[in-house]
Amino acid sequence: MSALEQLKVRLADVNALNAAESVLGWDQQCYMPSGGAEARGEHMAVLSRMAHEIFTASETGEAVEKAKAQVDPESEDAAMLDVVARDYALRTKIPASLVAEQAKTAAQAHEIWVAARKANDFAAFAPILEKMVELARQTAEHLGYKEHIYDALTDLYEEGATKKGWEQMFGGMKEPLVALVSKISASPQVDDSFLYGDWPESSQRSFTEMLLKEIGFDLNRGRQDTAPHPFCTNFSIGDVRLTTRFKNYLPSAVMGTLHEAGHGMYEQGSPLSWDRTPLAGGVSLGVHESQSRTWENIVGRSKPFWSLYLPKLKETFPTLSPLDLETFYKGINKVEASLIRVEADEVTYNLHIMIRFELECAMMEGSLAIKDLPAAWNEKYREFLGIVPPTDSDGCLQDVHWSSGLMGYFPTYSMGNLLSYQIWNCLVADLGDVDSLMAKGEFKPILDWLIEKVYRHGRRYKPAELIHMATGKPLGPEDYLAGITDKYSAIYGLN
Repeated sequence: MSALEQLKVRLADVNALNAAESVLGWDQQCYMPSGGAEARGEHMAVLSRMAHEIFTASETGEAVEKAKAQVDPESEDAAMLDVVARDYALRTKIPASLVAEQAKTAAQAHEIWVAARKANDFAAFAPILEKMVELARQTAEHLGYKEHIYDALTDLYEEGATKKGWEQMFGGMKEPLVALVSKISASPQVDDSFLYGDWPESSQRSFTEMLLKEIGFDLNRGRQDTAPHPFCTNFSIGDVRLTTRFKNYLPSAVMGTLHEAGHGMYEQGSPLSWDRTPLAGGVSLGVHESQSRTWENIVGRSKPFWSLYLPKLKETFPTLSPLDLETFYKGINKVEASLIRVEADEVTYNLHIMIRFELECAMMEGSLAIKDLPAAWNEKYREFLGIVPPTDSDGCLQDVHWSSGLMGYFPTYSMGNLLSYQIWNCLVADLGDVDSLMAKGEFKPILDWLIEKVYRHGRRYKPAELIHMATGKPLGPEDYLAGITDKYSAIYGLN
């Protein structure tokens, strides 16, 4: 057996362990009774430790080096070896004991977070959050960094990302966003009261599952469930799981479904021959988020999309029957300073991310004590959005990420917003009248283009390389800022 074949067998074992851990994580968020948290934490700790030990064993590194000399440098196998080499270099720096402790603590923290959020009890969550932050610090120290402790963690989610780089990204959009929000705030406001009501969960579920099928998410290779915080996970290219949640605000489930479907179709778009290998799946969280925001915002909040689906929504919820398309379109695109990130509009969304980014950096460097997080959060919301959360459940307890120890993750959401418009403009240039396609429910050409330009490449190329291949230029804010300025100037009658 060649070194490459030996490595692939080893990687398949790691993939199976990681998939098993992901199944347990999905089950915990969707179905597991809260009493199972302690045992589930132990189970996940064992699986994560085993996967880590197999992957970081010296045999893996030796097989990679031997295989590199045996493959064509331009081949898929060479690309896979590059991916494995990066992952190996990072993971061998982290002790297996720390990996196990993080998995165990995260499983426990999730249940504590769910209960604390429900009860508006930050004090109950603070001790376990403090532990998760300390474990993140330990991880960063093992990984190493040149300038800021945050750099080590954010690079895990977006290769090459740094605190300084994120600050430059945010700096390039903050002033235009604040100016646009100011203009919109001074304009006659949009009415979206019709989107709030008692919407039967079964009807919401049927409508969102219909949308999944229509846009191209393959339900033979996926499913949708409910969770306290929507997410997408996958165990193979043939098994991709989405979740949404059903609230009294109708777009919560609809847009949540379209958002997670964007993630899911990206995962389903890898070549089947790459299944259970490191090449399958999204290349980075920023690129991944570009696809969820594409399907949620650019497609799902467009007038052509709802010219087709508003009549079907009215059939599902007859109380909406009096609505015309223009009123509905404006309603689902209302710009308003709000408390909840996942339900924020396109214009203010990045301000929510900037707040989390600044707080994460402060927590990681130790300048913000965990006990002071609620007050710091509320002050940031007053500064950035002019509103103050009435409860911690609507404030610093709203996101699941910190309970999982995901420090360094949030800025990739803003990167995804920028990149969604940058990729979409190239799609439109190639396909032509995309509005007509959406109005007729012809989403296959759109999905096929995205598969060809983005999804099918998996992790074969570095994020910056893939972005340049797909759009012909590096990531920048220009397309995003131009897109939302044009869209919302029309909605609010600006200029």
